[in-house]
Amino acid sequence: MKLTRKESIRRRHRRVRRKVSGTSERPRLVIFRSNQHIYAQVIDDTKHHTLAAASTLDPALKETLKSGATCEASAAVGKLVAQRAVEQGIQKVVFDRGGNLYHGRVKSLAEAAREAGLDF
Repeated sequence: MKLTRKESIRRRHRRVRRKVSGTSERPRLVIFRSNQHIYAQVIDDTKHHTLAAASTLDPALKETLKSGATCEASAAVGKLVAQRAVEQGIQKVVFDRGGNLYHGRVKSLAEAAREAGLDF
């Protein structure tokens, strides 16, 4: 039986989450990717608290982007979430790709976050 794309992503995400957990010293940078938008959050799993977040629906980005489903939009989200995390005093994070393959929009978001000051 062949798995659907969504089932494959869920399986990979569960497998990754068994190993990846965010702490106060190194919170988790989580990515959720839909067909039209991309979302990123920095989460402290020990306190169950979101420390920083950004998405293509963010008012700061929504007006400047043509579409939320491009690599350029993902890079803008990565840069914005990294800036917000650095403002909170967060330099190091653990990367959780959310079951998505490290390619395309996920990769551009990660690279932009690294360039903006996050270490992972």
